[in-house]
This record gives sequence, structure tokens and C-alpha cells, in this order.
Amino acid sequence: MVTKSLIDADTLVAQFQSATAQQGEQLRKAVAVATLQALQGRELTLKNIRSALKSVTDAVGSGMARNPLAGADAEGLLDKAVAGMDDALLKAVEANRVALGQLMAQGADLREKHLSKALADLDKFEDTLISTVRKAAGGAGEQMAAAWGPVLEKMQAGGTVSGSRASETAEKLMDDMQAAVRQSRAAGLKAAQAMAESYAAMVGGVLLGMSEALQQGGSGSKSAAARKKG
Repeated sequence: MVTKSLIDADTLVAQFQSATAQQGEQLRKAVAVATLQALQGRELTLKNIRSALKSVTDAVGSGMARNPLAGADAEGLLDKAVAGMDDALLKAVEANRVALGQLMAQGADLREKHLSKALADLDKFEDTLISTVRKAAGGAGEQMAAAWGPVLEKMQAGGTVSGSRASETAEKLMDDMQAAVRQSRAAGLKAAQAMAESYAAMVGGVLLGMSEALQQGGSGSKSAAARKKG
């Protein structure tokens, strides 16, 4: 049975509840760690990723809504929170790359249904993060929605680092697989050609042996006949 790792939501809420603009990088790291904790021990499916991101986003939003000091820089702090989730998704992309690469090295075909889905899901990491932030903005109060708005617009306009890396990773894995298929075909053709040449030589050798045996058999019969006459 797989044990699901859960985030310490209360700690994350408390961190954002008392956060100031100067703690931006500290918060980014805290969110990245919390997101990774939420993913550990679970299959990296889009459903589980979406659930982890929602848990983290809810905690961030709850803490920010209670922060009396964040009003002036709420957007900046939320931006750091999103960057933290993006950092965690980068790790998830790398985990997928390593796992799929190992399977390929063992001869797996990424066009197989289960693996092709895992590859296709990589391209959905960015959409999953953006949709999670959009829902957080939609469900927040007026003040927090106003802070989430510019963060969401920035994500939609410029994309995310994990999204870009995920697309590059998926493309590279497909290129590697196609190269491996071409190499396998070339090796197969070479082996088939070698077998054909070997077969032709083998047939020639067998035929030569049969011919010599026939000749020897014929000579033996003639000698026996001559002896009989004498």
C-alpha cells in the first residue's frame, strides 16, 4: 500500500500569515518543499499533481488572507509561491525523464499506451499549474483575487519554467526513441544481410559436399563394376 505524503498546511499557512516582502525567497523554498512533500510516495499522475498543487495553493491563499502586512506586496509574495510550485514541478519533470530514460534503455517503447500517456502528461504540467492558480483566484475574496490576477496573467503570457522543460523533455525522449528505433532497424538489416550471406555460403558448402559425395559414390560404383567383370 502506497503511503500518501501530506503537506504541513498549518505551517505553510503560518509562514504566509506573517510573511513580508523580504522573505520572498524563503517562502519560495518553503512552497517548493511542501509541494514535493505532497507528491512523495504517490504516483506522479496529473490527478495527484493537481491535488498537491491545490493543497499548497489553498494553504498559501489562507495564510495571505490573514496577513495584515502583505497588502502592499501580496502580488509579489504570491508570485514567489507560484515559483516554488514551479520549482517542485521541475523536479517532477526530471523524475519522469530519468524513469522513462531508464525504461527506454531496457528496450521499452514509449509508444506503448501507458508510457505514451506518461509522456503526453508531461505537456500538461503547465496547464495543471495554471488552472490550479486560476481556481484559487476564482475562489478567493475580492482583495486576494486582485492579487492573484496579475500572477495568473504573467503565467499565461510567459508560461512556466517547468512547462517549458516538460515540453523539451518530451520532445527529446521521443527523438531518442526514434533514433533507437532507427539504430535497431539498421542493426537488424545488417544482421539479416549477414545471415543471408552466411546462408548462401552455407548452401554453397552443402552443395559442394553433396557433389563430392556423389562423385565419390559414382567412382566407387564404376570400380566395383570393373572388378566384377574381371
